[in-house]
Amino acid sequence: MRTLIVSEFVSLDGVMQAPGGKDEDRDGGFEYGGWTIPFWHDSIGESFAAFMQDCDALLLGRRTYVTHAEAFESMPAGDPFGDMMNRPKKYVVSKTLEQPIWRDTTIIRDNVIDSIRLLKDEPGKNILTDGSSQLVHAMIANDLVDELHLLVYPLILGTGKRALPNGSHRIFALKSATPYPSGVVGLHYVRSDS
Repeated sequence: MRTLIVSEFVSLDGVMQAPGGKDEDRDGGFEYGGWTIPFWHDSIGESFAAFMQDCDALLLGRRTYVTHAEAFESMPAGDPFGDMMNRPKKYVVSKTLEQPIWRDTTIIRDNVIDSIRLLKDEPGKNILTDGSSQLVHAMIANDLVDELHLLVYPLILGTGKRALPNGSHRIFALKSATPYPSGVVGLHYVRSDS
């Protein structure tokens, strides 16, 4: 069975909304888009690139999919980050997206949880989900998430979409903790059966 990994940028108070840009996601009047930018360090990117070597599929909600597609689809071959993000097969959960806008994409419209279970049963490497708060919440509630990769940023946002859902009780064991020079800490958790 393939491993489904959720990777998120998270504030100290658990917010994951709009980490990459001012207008990335203003739902609920969110005003702090781009909050990760001041804390970037090249070693964070290097860790992500190493992590992506074991992933051959991206599973995303529509909004995250569109944001990623707009950023990466047009990158020329040979761009290291573009190649890394364009290489995996993409799966997007959406009832409204009419056509794929990113290469090698399958749209999942119905029976989402069953479709993800089938995807996990297929041969292949790891499946990565990032952003996609509604999808992540549903996958955790349905016990589909095998690992969490959380980059915890040293700030409190006080408002915004939460990375982890209310109402789901799951136990994860810490596999590693990696501090970065900018104050960010990478936390890698694996699902525990206890």
